[in-house]
Amino acid sequence: MRIGKFTYNCLGFMVVVALAGMPALTAHAAAEEIARPSNPGGPGPAATMNGNPKAGARIFAQNCMPCHGAAGKGGVPNPGSSDGTVPPLNPIDPTIASTNPKIFAYNVDLFIQHGSTPEGKHPAISMPAWGDDNMLSQQKIADIIAYVIGLNTSK
Repeated sequence: MRIGKFTYNCLGFMVVVALAGMPALTAHAAAEEIARPSNPGGPGPAATMNGNPKAGARIFAQNCMPCHGAAGKGGVPNPGSSDGTVPPLNPIDPTIASTNPKIFAYNVDLFIQHGSTPEGKHPAISMPAWGDDNMLSQQKIADIIAYVIGLNTSK
């Protein structure tokens, strides 16, 4: 189902989480629809790897900051998209964030691995599939995940 700028698939997420042996979701969380990338695919190896947030900050600055802004604050115009801007990562969409670091990493990993095209007639900017296209190693993706989680949990 498409809502806003992301594809939402709560039931599919719960099945994948159950199969992955991740902690069960609460009834409240299960009822909430979770943002998903427009491009299909499951988590990559980076979702379960230990990332280094300091290394992630450097990799983010080189690869992610041009679209998501300094420290992921957003505000970067995306003409042709329904929102008109690239989504911020700091703060990140609340349905992607989780107090459970494994779930949070899983949610962020899907976008980095597979990329996403925002809704709109002709968005100027789409999220690249950093993992699928082997543009970043799985360790670098894990480092970015650790950095993004840190941006959203150190407040």
